Amino acid sequence: MMNKLNSRYYPFDKIIIGYCMLMIILILIFGRPLVNYVDELFTYSIAGAIAILLPLTLDESKGRLSAFFRLMYAAMLFGIFYRATGGLIFLIFNRFFDYQLVAFETILYGMEPTLYIDYFLLSPLLNEIFSFCYFCYYLMIPVFLIALFVRKDYEVIKRYLTAAAITYAVSFLIFSLYPVEGPRWHFEGQYLNKIDGYLFRHLVELILANGAVHGGCMPSSHIAIALVIMMFCFKHYRIWGWVLLLINIGLAIGTVWGRFHYVTDVYVGIAIGLAAYYLVEKKYAVWAAQEYKTPTEKELKADFVS
Repeated sequence: MMNKLNSRYYPFDKIIIGYCMLMIILILIFGRPLVNYVDELFTYSIAGAIAILLPLTLDESKGRLSAFFRLMYAAMLFGIFYRATGGLIFLIFNRFFDYQLVAFETILYGMEPTLYIDYFLLSPLLNEIFSFCYFCYYLMIPVFLIALFVRKDYEVIKRYLTAAAITYAVSFLIFSLYPVEGPRWHFEGQYLNKIDGYLFRHLVELILANGAVHGGCMPSSHIAIALVIMMFCFKHYRIWGWVLLLINIGLAIGTVWGRFHYVTDVYVGIAIGLAAYYLVEKKYAVWAAQEYKTPTEKELKADFVS
């Protein structure tokens, strides 16, 4: 019976359940006063319950609608988890650590890169190009997943969601372990110029004004996830991998250009994204074999008896 129950859960389901449990435990340990974290406790409790119960009620082989919600619920939860991090930035520490990154990058580059860009490089055309690349991130995930779903590439979706679950879990955990608010907040009032654009700069500002959290800068989860998607495209849909390579280069520059991240955030995001992708590529077949192994005669008898 346990083998049948275990087979209903994919690796990304288990990661989501584990992440929710971990965050609940951290909140119960560090959240003081606990009443300030009721919303977050509720969010992770409900999300964990969904990840436990939904695989038991939906079967992707029973139709396209069932398959859609069975697979895509995870991507929906990732957005909810991001919003929940806004209330957990100071769960462990009561301050931001931007000053450490600024000191490190000043020593490394001679001047903090976002300040250098502000003083010497801004132009409406370049602003718009890098804002376009940054804006593409918000389309990248839904377009990628919907395209795979239409093609019925369910196995690729499962692998991507597993890599994305690892990436987001690690990134969001670091948000609380090392709070960083980012250049646009840390250097507020020190920039000499406004970043002007024609269309995409305004769209990015609109999205951030309504969806971004204050903090959660280290690492750049945008870069990490965009890199994961690009790597899967290179493996399965190579031409789109090359397209995303160009966009992701612009995205990496755009995160710093737009004052959303420090260069160090980008490097750490790249490391997390690559590590998650290669871990899934190396281990997913093993995980899948464990979950969907053919039962032995002894196990079949035990299931029959139970």
